[in-house]
Amino acid sequence: MRISLRSNKDEGNAANGVHSYALSIIAAGVVIALLYWARPVLVTALVAVIIAFLLEPLVSILTRWRFPRPLATFIVCLVAVLTLYFTGLALWNQLSGIARDAPQLQKNLTRLLEGTTSKIQNIGDSAAQILATPKPVGASGGTTAPDPAAKQNRKKAPVPPTVLLPGAIQEVRIHDDRNPVADYVVARLGTVYEFILMASFIPFLVYFMLSWRDHIYKSFLRFFEGPDRLIVARSVSGVSTMARAFVVGNFLIGIILAALSYALFALVHVPFPFLIGSLSGFLSLVPYIGLPLGMMPPLFAVLALGSDSTVVFLAFIIVVMLHLTAMNVFYPKIVGARVHLNPLVVTFSLMFWGFIWDAAGLVLAIPITAGIKAICDNVAGLKSFGRFLGD
Repeated sequence: MRISLRSNKDEGNAANGVHSYALSIIAAGVVIALLYWARPVLVTALVAVIIAFLLEPLVSILTRWRFPRPLATFIVCLVAVLTLYFTGLALWNQLSGIARDAPQLQKNLTRLLEGTTSKIQNIGDSAAQILATPKPVGASGGTTAPDPAAKQNRKKAPVPPTVLLPGAIQEVRIHDDRNPVADYVVARLGTVYEFILMASFIPFLVYFMLSWRDHIYKSFLRFFEGPDRLIVARSVSGVSTMARAFVVGNFLIGIILAALSYALFALVHVPFPFLIGSLSGFLSLVPYIGLPLGMMPPLFAVLALGSDSTVVFLAFIIVVMLHLTAMNVFYPKIVGARVHLNPLVVTFSLMFWGFIWDAAGLVLAIPITAGIKAICDNVAGLKSFGRFLGD
């Protein structure tokens, strides 16, 4: 009797365990579906939160100088917007210079593509001649090959005019002169509209997050009682510190790379060094694909504008050396001291968030994972997960 009761109890525990695992799997699936379905809103909110974390120290400095918090927030946001405006204006001037040289750029690109195509064709013809099996003399039954000159001079038979019978329908061919670039832009108008719409909310979200920061923070902590409130406060502080360290560190590294790229590109006469150096410096920071992305702007510029092959080689060397220096010297010193994530977790997070949120997921993957690690480090029941995520 005892054995039967104990077996029934074990079966009940096993059923409860299976039920619990099933519910966990279903909940995870629902969360992933919500992340994918609501990605425009979530990405916009996360970008606004990260920007608010970045600007919070500046607002705190002004509030310590007796500025009202709404006024301090307005001043900091205005300075940030003006900084972005003048930076964009400088880049626009560079782009205008490229637009003025557009005809020459098109000619050089056309010449480059034609040269590359002819070289590939020559290589293919040479390979075909080497691999082709020569026919022995007389193998074709004694017939001789026709003379190419005679074949070329042979007149074609006149084509008889087409006579339409009564009631016949003539086929009319319509030439399709649509522009594929215009078709692509038209097809992506919905995505562009969605991006502009969501981006327009970011300044307002940042302003209200900063100006109402104390009220939001205290109201959020009231959801928790006793020791849980202290744990939540530490977790929020850890997330803000982690996000600020990561974003500020990457921004500083990008500024350093952009400045060094600008100086070295100007030294070796790369066209439009400010624009190309800025793009190359910040693109180099994209995880895992930063090196090829950082190479694209300078190599495209020097090849398109017909620069010397020596400039191409020097630009390639500059990008490689700066990227290796940033990843092995700047990144560990500036970012690695704050964000402790092992390479396996970083790779998986990039894959997961890139699949869920596309390009925005690649940019936000590491800050999100670092924030999750900060929460796990401050919650007693999740510290084992924090150690797993850490380096």
